[in-house]
Amino acid sequence: MNTRNRSSSIRFRLAISAEEYLAYYQGSAQDVVACSEDNKTIRFPASAIRKFVTRDGIFGNFEITFDESNKLIAIQSID
Repeated sequence: MNTRNRSSSIRFRLAISAEEYLAYYQGSAQDVVACSEDNKTIRFPASAIRKFVTRDGIFGNFEITFDESNKLIAIQSID
C-alpha cells in the first residue's frame, strides 16, 4: 500500500505595513487572510510569517505549502 504524502502550494502577495503587523505581534489578530494569485482565499497563522517582518512590515510574493489535510508545512518568499 502506497501512503505517499501529497502537498500542494499556493502563491500569494502580501502588503502588510509595520503598523498593521503590530496587531498580529500583540496578539489581537492571530490569522492572516490573503488572496492567492488564482483568487482563492487562504488563512494561516500570523506566526508563520514572522521571519519575513522588516521594519517596514511584510511586502512581497510568497508561496505556502500545505499537506492533504490543509495543514501548513511551510511559507517561503519567492521574490
